Amino acid sequence: MSQLRDEYKEFIDRETVVIVVGPEKPGSFRNFWTKNKLPFIGLPDPKHTVLKLYGQQIKMFKFGRMPAQAIIDKAGVVNYVHYGKSMSDIPENAELLEILDSLNPN
Repeated sequence: MSQLRDEYKEFIDRETVVIVVGPEKPGSFRNFWTKNKLPFIGLPDPKHTVLKLYGQQIKMFKFGRMPAQAIIDKAGVVNYVHYGKSMSDIPENAELLEILDSLNPN
């Protein structure tokens, strides 16, 4: 999440709403959000409701919920999904920003 925080303005400049869904209970999630000063929307999902909707995986031997990123356009169409194979398998912001630019050419 720090990579998103560090380049958050780049996403805002592209009229993008960043939402991070986490497995923690609301209180723990709120504390994490406040401690790390995260500027985007955080959604606690302790019952994995959102996880199941988007097919995100849980692998207990790899420390739980695997990372997943999705780009959903203003019409609600999923244009990109990346399912991580490990906790560090996360696309670079440059890749996500390039996809956003291709969806919204100037």
